[in-house]
Amino acid sequence: MTSSDGERIAPVTYLFGASPSDERHEPAPRPSSDEEPHFAEQCVVDKPVASPVAMAMVDDTRSGRVQPERPQKRERFDPIENVSMYALARRGMSSREMREYLIGREFEAAEVEVEIERLERVQLLDDEALAETLVRALRERKGLGRSALNSELRRRKIDGVAIESSMASVGDDELERATEIALKRAPQLRSLDQATAKRRLGAFLRRKGYSGAVISAAISKALEHSAPQKSGGPVFR
Repeated sequence: MTSSDGERIAPVTYLFGASPSDERHEPAPRPSSDEEPHFAEQCVVDKPVASPVAMAMVDDTRSGRVQPERPQKRERFDPIENVSMYALARRGMSSREMREYLIGREFEAAEVEVEIERLERVQLLDDEALAETLVRALRERKGLGRSALNSELRRRKIDGVAIESSMASVGDDELERATEIALKRAPQLRSLDQATAKRRLGAFLRRKGYSGAVISAAISKALEHSAPQKSGGPVFR
């Protein structure tokens, strides 16, 4: 076999054995038992991946930022709370109205008092605010006077101190309001004689809650804007 034949066979020999060049590269020695990696390091790939929210919380903790406590979600209200909240959703109530309402629903008195305190604490029951709202609405929509307003607030069982406070906010414009009502009402009395018209008009203003002095002054002021008719009835502009 010539040298050239040997050169052609040599690469084939390397397929079944080590190449002469491999002798220069010794394999890395296997680490001793003392150098074996810890089990935790070997299993690091098995650790669960934290969510982005959890990672953010960890970062905030490491940076010194304190995470505020999240309030726990309340799953449901107590039965008495369901009843009181449903009642308030329909209309405003005074504390006494709510107390009588809950007692009427057969809740224990002690339980009712706890619920009243809770509603007052969160201002869902507020006699002063309710009184002011009623006074404003009843004056603007129904034209009620001081006496009628006071009666309505007492009918709603509002606290006496709250009634006094709300009535103090009623201005001294009762005469002006009574006169406006008289002017609007008078055209319906044109077919009557003057004496009857005054009597009917006075009775109407009394039902609105105006005092006698205010009623007399209001009718007089209204009649100043009138012109006599053949029938004798008042005519208002």
